Amino acid sequence: MKKKVLQKLLSATLVGALAIGALGGCGNTANPAGNSNSASGGTNNSQNNSAGGSSESNSGGTEAVAGVEGYTAFADKVTLRIPVYDRGANSGGAPAIGENYWEKWLQENFGDKYNIKLEFVPIPRNEVLTTYTLLASSKTLPTFLMEYDYPKLAQWVADGYLKSYSLDEFAFVAPTYYQRMVDLDQIKYTSMSNDIYFVLAERPYYNTNYTFVTWYRMDWLKQVGYDHIPATREEYLDAMKKIMDQGIAEHPGGGAKSTEMNGIDQNYAFREYPANEEEWAMYGDYAIPSLGWEPNKRLLKELNENYNLGITDPEYYVTEGAVAQANFVNGKTYSYSAYIAQNMEWLDSFYQTNPDGELVVGIQSLEADTAYGTVPAFRSNNPFGMMIGFSSQATDDQIKAAMMYMEWMTQKENLFVMQWGYENEHFKYENGLPVGIEYTASEHKQGFNTNKDYWCVTIEARNAGTIEDTIKASSPIVKNADGKAIEGVDFTNDLISNYYNQVAAWEKGWVPTDCMFATDDVAKVAGEYQATLLSLYAEYRDDLIMCSPAEFDAKYEEAAKKYWEAGYQKIAEARLKALKDGLSSKLQ
Repeated sequence: MKKKVLQKLLSATLVGALAIGALGGCGNTANPAGNSNSASGGTNNSQNNSAGGSSESNSGGTEAVAGVEGYTAFADKVTLRIPVYDRGANSGGAPAIGENYWEKWLQENFGDKYNIKLEFVPIPRNEVLTTYTLLASSKTLPTFLMEYDYPKLAQWVADGYLKSYSLDEFAFVAPTYYQRMVDLDQIKYTSMSNDIYFVLAERPYYNTNYTFVTWYRMDWLKQVGYDHIPATREEYLDAMKKIMDQGIAEHPGGGAKSTEMNGIDQNYAFREYPANEEEWAMYGDYAIPSLGWEPNKRLLKELNENYNLGITDPEYYVTEGAVAQANFVNGKTYSYSAYIAQNMEWLDSFYQTNPDGELVVGIQSLEADTAYGTVPAFRSNNPFGMMIGFSSQATDDQIKAAMMYMEWMTQKENLFVMQWGYENEHFKYENGLPVGIEYTASEHKQGFNTNKDYWCVTIEARNAGTIEDTIKASSPIVKNADGKAIEGVDFTNDLISNYYNQVAAWEKGWVPTDCMFATDDVAKVAGEYQATLLSLYAEYRDDLIMCSPAEFDAKYEEAAKKYWEAGYQKIAEARLKALKDGLSSKLQ
């Protein structure tokens, strides 16, 4: 592999517009805010792939009326298997899958009405690919498969897990959902290798990651003379040294093993801008770490320094994610990152364990804060939420039931109850908008992040009112041991500031979206080598982090060469070919 390859990425001007080209050469720029701006109206330019049968089913399901108004019960019971993320110890105390009031609510309000039996299939969050592979081999795939990452869906197409379907059929059974895809300019992302495979959920404000934040120990910083979160690498190292020297924490950086980190080693802040489009396509995807690319080397060099300075826990490589969370709660680490939610039991536990503790939310910087980085960049989400595909093991009636479920969940009245729960129990109205309130335990306890793993089939976030209203409604309500909100603990304003700073970073061109490929050739090559590369990367990563600084450069070059020869070269070459053949998104 060439040394010092891939020096530039993503033109600041071009990415500032995030003008993602059409996959396969069709379509226009996706709307960055997730609002409807398409002029295409209800025109259906779909392909007919006949996976779902006709609009009218002999078994019931729909009459000759589009949408829920035309739904009738199936004559014979249809089983609809629905995937739900199982987040284990990181679920925040959410009720278990299969023991959930809201699953019963869905069965009673949707399933029973249409003679559909709902079965909820747990998908461990950190073992998505492995779990679906096992389900496929045992012929027990859920009726639809869904994930946030385009490469995983592409892999499922290549592996034969997904069945192509007709957009005409979907538009008839799920007209609200379909029209929203048209309005959000998502139709161009539904195809791969000239067949229609994917349905795209909505992701409001996709050009930010405002729901994923880092909490910092402000009380520790104050003890060592800081009135702000360190803004530069120099300040960070100074603060960590003082925290260790004063005995506040032995290894304040903590850490967790690589297999516990979803999207490990995202190197966006270590890339150079503007971009080289070919390098962006070949190496920019975060699903397979880009060992051998200069930004990856810069990132690992910084992690190596942290380890050798004692900031990182020497046992990080065997630390489970749940243990890393507990270490923060128990006052052993300086920071912790997680998605925000109205009810966060680990955050409650932190304040109950550390009554004098003071946490602050990190606000997106607009200045580089790393010695080896370039700009404070981060990865943009895809211009859609969940990507959904229908199982190749499902019958036509099961797929139709899945389409009905997606349309039913998209109806405002149904989605509202699933997202917000019941008035005066889960929320109250302020100025005509729902706002979450202190939750009192009952049989109606919502699943992870206000039932998100159930309603994400249609939208990625609760979206009521302005972005300020949305953030306020999702801001954590931190409670004491008696279940009462702790006075003075409110992250809302910082979360809003973080959102607007992320928008500013996006406008500067520092928030790239990964390249997406409209051919399963890339997925086939990636599928052949991905498991091997991920295993090798975990091994090489730990060796590079824990070696002496003097050894780092030589070890990195050796590891990069082995990684390249183990299959990364073939993946990079397949991606480049797809880009040149016009079978990928582009930088406009």
